[in-house]
Amino acid sequence: MSEKDLRTQILDLQAQIRKLKKNNLGLVFEDKPENIIEQCQKQVPVLKEVEKNRVIFGDKHQNNLLIEGDNFHSLTVLNYTHKGKIDLIYIDPPYNTGNHDFVYNDQYVDKEDGYRHSKWLSFMRNRLGLARQLLADDGVIFISIDDNEQAHLKILCDTIFGEENFIDNIVWDKKSSAKGVPPKNMIVNVHEYIIAYQKGGGFKFVGQERTEKSGKFKNPDNDPRGPWRESNIKSTIKSIEEAFTIVDPNTGRKYTNTWAFSKKSLERMIKEERILWKDTLPKQKEFMREMRNENMAIKSSWGVFDAQSTTVLLKKLLPNIKFDNPKPIGLMEYLIGVAANRDAIILDFFAGSGTTGHAVLKLNAEDGGNRRFILCTNNEDNNGSGKKIATDICYPRIKKIIKGYEDTAGIPSNLFYYQTDLVDIEQIHKVPDDAKIRITYEAGEMIAVREDTLNEVEKNEWWQIFEGKGRTTAIYFKEDKSKLAELIEKLEKKGVQVALYIFSWGKNEYKGEYSSPNIRVEDIPEPIIEVYKEINRL
Repeated sequence: MSEKDLRTQILDLQAQIRKLKKNNLGLVFEDKPENIIEQCQKQVPVLKEVEKNRVIFGDKHQNNLLIEGDNFHSLTVLNYTHKGKIDLIYIDPPYNTGNHDFVYNDQYVDKEDGYRHSKWLSFMRNRLGLARQLLADDGVIFISIDDNEQAHLKILCDTIFGEENFIDNIVWDKKSSAKGVPPKNMIVNVHEYIIAYQKGGGFKFVGQERTEKSGKFKNPDNDPRGPWRESNIKSTIKSIEEAFTIVDPNTGRKYTNTWAFSKKSLERMIKEERILWKDTLPKQKEFMREMRNENMAIKSSWGVFDAQSTTVLLKKLLPNIKFDNPKPIGLMEYLIGVAANRDAIILDFFAGSGTTGHAVLKLNAEDGGNRRFILCTNNEDNNGSGKKIATDICYPRIKKIIKGYEDTAGIPSNLFYYQTDLVDIEQIHKVPDDAKIRITYEAGEMIAVREDTLNEVEKNEWWQIFEGKGRTTAIYFKEDKSKLAELIEKLEKKGVQVALYIFSWGKNEYKGEYSSPNIRVEDIPEPIIEVYKEINRL
C-alpha cells in the first residue's frame, strides 16, 4: 500500500470517528429534515376548540384535553401552555417494524429502507426533546417499545434525558405461555418493554398498596400488634469478626452469627418478643403496622397483561371499529397507579384509541383522584377502514366512558376537544409585525388552555374573555389602547383573579402599568414567539 493510500484511509477513518462522536455512540440520524419541522419555520401552531365535541358530565372540574393534529404541532403548543407542568408522560410510538406502522415525510418506512432506523430516530428525537421540556422537575416519561428499536431508543434517551436519569427498563408479557405453532427457532417472543426516564432526579414511584395479602402478612398467633411476617436478621455483608451470640430465653440455646442488628437492638427485640426462635437460624417478626412506607416497592417485571380483553372492550364501545393492538387497559391502570399521585397531569402524545385517558378516568372513579389527562392524536385513516383515529375512535371512546354506555355507568368528568391550526409568519427567526398581530388574534384559545379557563364568554374586535373555576382570562388585541381602561373596569367587577394578556411589540411593556391586586398582566405575542424560536433551536 502506498503512503498516499494509507494517508487516505487514515483520513477516512478519522472522518468516521468524528461522525460517530457527533451522533453519540454511533446513532445516525436522517439527513433530510422532517417536513413538519421545516413547515414550522414559516407557520406556527395554535389551538381551536371544536365546541360541539365538549363533554361535560357531573360537577367534577377535571378539564381533560383531547388535541387533534400532528403531535409535533401539539407538543409545540403545549410547550407554551404546559411547560414544566406535566407529571407523567406515557407514549406508545410506532415500533418501526417495517409493516406500515411508521410514516416519515408522508411515506411508509418499510423493512427494505436502509435508513429506516435513522428516520425513526430523527422522528423520535424531534418529539422527545419537546416532551422533556414539558415535564415537571420531578416528572417521568414512560415509552413503550419492542425489540425493533429498544436498543436505539435507550441510547437516544440517554442523550436527551441524561444517562443518570434512566430509571429502569420495565418488561411485561403479552401472553402467559408460548401458544400457537412453534417457530423454527423454538422460542416465542411474548414480551415488550417500557423504558422509564425522570427529568431531574426527583421522581420516585408511588409504589403498590401494601395489604396483608400483597405483603404476605398473617397473624397465626393472634399477636395484639397485628399481622406480621418472618424476616431475616442475619447480615450478609458483615465479616466474621463482627459475629456475636444471642440466647433463646426459653431454651437457653445459643446462636452465634453476624447479625443485621446491633447487640443492643437484638436484646431489645428479644425482650419485646419479636424474635422467632428457629432450629437453624432465628428470624424476626416484622409487623405490618410498623412498616416505614405505606406502599410497597414494585418489581421491574410486571407480569402478564392480556390485550385481548381490551380489544373486546373496545369492540363493545365501538362496534363498527377495528383497532389493531390497543394497549391493555389493565397495564395502563397499573402504570399510572404506581407512578403518579392522585392529582397528576398525564400526557399521551401518541394517544391512538385513548387507552391512557380511559385508564385515568377509571382510576379516578376507583380512588376519588383528581388526575387529568391530555391526549394528542392525529386524525388519519385507521388501517384503510375509512374511520378516523381522533374523531371516530379516540373521542367517542372517551365520551362513552365519561357519559356511560349500555348498562355501564358514566364517570363524571369533562373533556375539551381542540384541533391544531397554523398561523402564517413568513419566518420564525424574524416575525414581521403583521404576523405578530395575526398570532395575537388567533392565540386566544391557546392562552385559555394555559390558564385553565376554557369557557369563552365574550369576544369582539377589541378583546376576548374566558372563564374557569374562580378565574378569568382576557386578551386585548389592539395596539390602540383606547378601550383598555373599559376592559379593565369590566374585569375588576368580576371580583376574581384575572390574567390579562395585552398586545405589545416587546416584552414587559405594560406589566407594572395595569396590574392590580386581582389582575396579573402578561404580554402577547412575544412570549409565544420566544417559545417557538427556542423549539426551532432544540
